[in-house]
Formats: sequence, structure tokens, C-alpha cells
Amino acid sequence: MKKYILSALLLLACVMPAMAFDWGGATVYFVITDRFLDGDSTNNQNYGRITDYGSDRLNAATFHGGDLAGLLKKAKEGYFQDLGIDVLWMTDVYEQIHGWMSGSGNANDFPHYGYHGYYPLDYTQMDKNYGTIEEMRELVDTLHSQGIRVMLGANINDPGYPTLLDAVQQSFAPTGGLSETEAAKHSQSWSYDEWASGMKDWDKWWTRDWLRMTDEGWDESNPLTCTLYGLPDFKTEKTDAVKLPKFLKNKWKREGRDNDAWVNPSARQLRKDQRMAPADYVIKWIALWVEEFGIDGFRCDIVEYVHMPRWKQLSDECTAALNRWRSRHPNDPASQWSDPIYLTGDFDYADIDYKADYAAAGFSSMVNFYFPKHGDLDNIVYTWQAYGDSIAAHPGWHPLSYLNNSYHRDADPANMIDCGTTLLLSPGAVQLFYGDESGRKPNAGAALNRDRDQSFRSDMNWDSMDEATLSHYRQLGKIRRDNPVIATGKVTTIDTHTSARHNDKGDVIVIRTVPLTEQPIAVRGFIPDGAKVADLCTGLKSTVKDGKVSFPQYSNRVAVIKAL
Repeated sequence: MKKYILSALLLLACVMPAMAFDWGGATVYFVITDRFLDGDSTNNQNYGRITDYGSDRLNAATFHGGDLAGLLKKAKEGYFQDLGIDVLWMTDVYEQIHGWMSGSGNANDFPHYGYHGYYPLDYTQMDKNYGTIEEMRELVDTLHSQGIRVMLGANINDPGYPTLLDAVQQSFAPTGGLSETEAAKHSQSWSYDEWASGMKDWDKWWTRDWLRMTDEGWDESNPLTCTLYGLPDFKTEKTDAVKLPKFLKNKWKREGRDNDAWVNPSARQLRKDQRMAPADYVIKWIALWVEEFGIDGFRCDIVEYVHMPRWKQLSDECTAALNRWRSRHPNDPASQWSDPIYLTGDFDYADIDYKADYAAAGFSSMVNFYFPKHGDLDNIVYTWQAYGDSIAAHPGWHPLSYLNNSYHRDADPANMIDCGTTLLLSPGAVQLFYGDESGRKPNAGAALNRDRDQSFRSDMNWDSMDEATLSHYRQLGKIRRDNPVIATGKVTTIDTHTSARHNDKGDVIVIRTVPLTEQPIAVRGFIPDGAKVADLCTGLKSTVKDGKVSFPQYSNRVAVIKAL
């Protein structure tokens, strides 16, 4: 009998309609995997990297141990569901450069590793510090089963820096006879610029067929031909076929089958020379992570630095890969989803303005740098109205707003409850940065370095979470998830503190900020007299009279009103 009941439940799961979801109203949780939770301490030491230099200041940009196992643990506990999260955006999982780069540029006051995923070395396999292929598969499958989509990063502008340790291990440049142990250790007197300028022959590395370096005299004012922060720049404009770099071929041969647990199985087909240009390889490598795991979207790095046709190519190839994954996994709940691959991107200091050329290339948004960061409940309705008007004017395009991100901590740390209110009740998609909800503090030691941004990427504060802030984010996150009209409906400003959200289905939400018990809330034109309503934040009920409604108390100076 149990077997038949289980079969019936599985059949029911297969025929049930997919959960309603709209990328335009998504709540995205952006996590630096290495800083979230160390779920498996056995994978903390790899590739000869040094992780502990004896102080928080020097450890500002080493690997700290966070991994896929940690993310999976919290996913299974329901942490992301409890926050009302629709999308988990994790930093890139591709194998990173093994060595360190000069922290703070020429100051070189700390060793800077690729813990954040922005310094790729090998796009065809996982970085061992994050976990294995099967751990990645279990994490994505678990999130999909919870109705949560998964985003990675798509960096097609540059690989990571060449480092001393990588040069020793991969034999692509002279290092003065350094051993691996010597090359692994940070030296403040070492100068990347001096070392790189002395290497005229890059034939043993990515080669000049693949990339441009700072010594080639390119126009540094042109984002399409400059080497950002001295990073080697893939020639995304190049269309001539190139061979794979020798160092990668040698690396794969040397690793042999010992690395099977970390190699993306779908990527093996592209570990040999193809008749392709450099960007073709990189785009196909990235698309094969979609093919293998059913990745749902990408945040694309520094989009204005890449030739536009390449973004369209990425969108098309990843959408095709996602459709193939869905067809091959008919029993996975995510196979029922029909949306194409989602692309958002960092365009330097973008606002909510519509970018037609990027929309045509497959983007649905750009990260919105200008969302207000101070939790100003007195003026937020006007921001909400501007966002709603922009969404209405450009269907298919929306803001992706945030309080804090990987580069800066912008929001007022003393007012994160009001900041959360302004963000989580905003039209369009929104992005939480890990720890926004928990009162995570900067790393004081790391703040002593010239590059203070590293201090904002501190470890998640599991042992000192601000429970009041966490409770507020969970409450508003669930309200937002359960009432999509908040993020995707038409916006109408009722008065200085009151915003209505409504759609053609008759769904209506009225949001009031800084409500006072002696001041009734106007709902005329949206909820009729005599209607029973509830404030979703407190659960209290009331009745509309003379176009207004009142409640005896409010939670955190906000009311979200819905007709019963």
C-alpha cells in the first residue's frame, strides 16, 4: 500500500502546476560562498594556498572555509525559504587561481586570493575549496525542490591574474627558482607590475592570441580594450580560431583522473582544441554548467567591458543548454519551469534606466546602484513610484535593487530594519547581501588595510545574529513572496506614506510606512468600504470605513494591508 501511495504522490507532484514566479519580482540572496558557512573542514586546504597568516588584517582575502556543504546545510534547514528567497546567487564556483595577488595594488599590504570567484583559472572544474561536483548537484537539486532558482557569475572579460604560485605549478613564467612553498607565501616587497612587465613572452600561459596585457599600449580609456586593474583581458572581439593554452592542456594531463570529483562532466568535450575564438571557448565553458546542473541565471561582470554580441551569444547558448537540461531531467521540479536563462549585470553605476541594446542581447535588468540606502520611510513611496513607472514603461525590464553588495557596504548599519522595509517592499527584483538580515559586522582587522572593501566580506555571524532584524526580514520576505503584486503590480501613490500595488487580476496591497495609531490609512479606490482587511505584519484585522482603515498597533513602523 505504501508503494502505491508514494507512486500517487510522485504522479501528483509531476502534474501539479509550477509555482508562480517572475524574475521581475524576485528576491535574490547574494552569498560569497567562502564566507557563509564551513560545512566541511576537510576541503579547506588546497593547491598549496596559505589560509592563515596570523591576523585578521592579513587574512582579509584568504580562503575562510565556506563551501557548498555549508550552503546545503542551511538550505536543508530552510534558511532561505524562511527568508522568502526566490533565487540564490552564489559566487563563481570555477577553479580559481591558486596563488595570491597584491592586496591594495602596489601597496601589497595583504595577500589577495580568489576566494570571491572573480579570478578564474579553469572554467571546466570546481575549485576544491568549494566542494565537489556531486555536492554542487545536490545543492542545486535541493534548492530547485524548494522552488529556489540558482544564479552564478559569468565573467567573460578576463581570467585571473598570473601569480607566483601558479607560475611555479604550471611552469608558465620564470620565478627566480622559487619553490612552491616559497611562492605560496605572501611577500609585501613583491611587485606584480614589475614581475609582469618583465615577462614579454606569454606563450606558456593564455598567450597573446587569447588576451591583451598592459604592455601592449591599448587605449586604457576604452572599456572594450583596457586591462581592468591590470587583469589580463580576453579579446572578446577576436573571431579567429585559437588553440587551447598549453598550460591548461598540461594541467589536465598532469591531473589525469585524480580530479574526476571536481571536473564538470559536460565540460570534458571542450578540453581539446576547437575551431573557435577565445570568447567562444569561455562562453561554451560557462554554458556547460547550465547543461550539467540546470543553472537558472547569471550575474554578468562589468558588462560594458565586453563586446555586445558576446552577451547575446551567452544568452542564446545558456538558454539552449537550460532547455536541454530540462528535457533530460523530466522528473526534476525545475524541468517544469519555462523561463529562459536570466541575465543581469554590473554596468558601472547603472540606475533603473532601460538599456535597449542590453535588453536585445538577452538581459532583463542591470544591478541598480542607486537604490536609497538609509531606510528613509518618509520618502520611499516616491522611489517606489519611479520604479513602478519604469517597469510599466518597459515590460520585461526591471530594476534589481540592493542595499549592500560585494564591493561596498552602503546601507546604514544602525538602521537595517527600516532599510529592509524600503527594499523588500520595493517594486522590481531585489537583492539581499548575506548578513543584511542578521546584523553581520565588518571585519575590523581587515579594515586596517588600504583596501577597506575586504572588511565588508566578513564571515557570516551565525553566533551573533540580530534576532529582531532577522525576524523582520523573514516576515517581509515571506509577505513579498506570497503576494507577488507587491513587486510586479502597478504602483499608485496614495499619499506621502502610502503606496498601492494592484494588477488586472484584482490583487491589491496597500503599504503604509511610519503609521501612527491616531492616523487612519487611506485605501479609497483600492479596497471598498465594508471590506474586512488584515495587516499582514501584525495579523490584526479591521474594516474599511469612509475609505480608511485603522489598527491599534503596528510592527516596525510599517503596515501591509490586504483584503480578506
